[in-house]
Amino acid sequence: MIFLNPRTLVAALLFISVCAPVGALGTGQPAPEIDLPGSSLVSKLSQLKGKVVYVDFWASWCSPCKQSFPWMNDMHQKYSSQGLQIIGINVDAQREDADKFLRELPAQFAVAFDSQGESAKRFAVKAMPTAFLIDKAGSVLHVHQGFRAQDRAGLEALFRDALKAN
Repeated sequence: MIFLNPRTLVAALLFISVCAPVGALGTGQPAPEIDLPGSSLVSKLSQLKGKVVYVDFWASWCSPCKQSFPWMNDMHQKYSSQGLQIIGINVDAQREDADKFLRELPAQFAVAFDSQGESAKRFAVKAMPTAFLIDKAGSVLHVHQGFRAQDRAGLEALFRDALKAN
């Protein structure tokens, strides 16, 4: 049997409760406030209230991310004038890796960089890519993990419905 000093036990429990996400962020929950470092658009997610926001967490090593970028460019071009804002949040530890990816697949939407993964922790991201569709009031409408060609039509329909809603 192992006995821990009560201070050590309290410190360990506090560390676990602060660092480990309680559960995945789900639909109907408010989107957490996050900073958007490196974004030329806004510095905080909350500044986009009133818009429909698609927050996509991605990394340079992620194969499905390479498929999603051209589609997100198309969606940005098609729906940004109607109030859709797409933000790709890169979680690579090295900015150079993200920059190389973006040279090969330029983003026509806003991109932020989070090398520490703080925003991904706040959203409880478990896979790459993971995207969150957020309504005009700031609540999560849909969570989508991965990206496949057959996902496109359904996601676009969600965009159209969210843009029509008050």
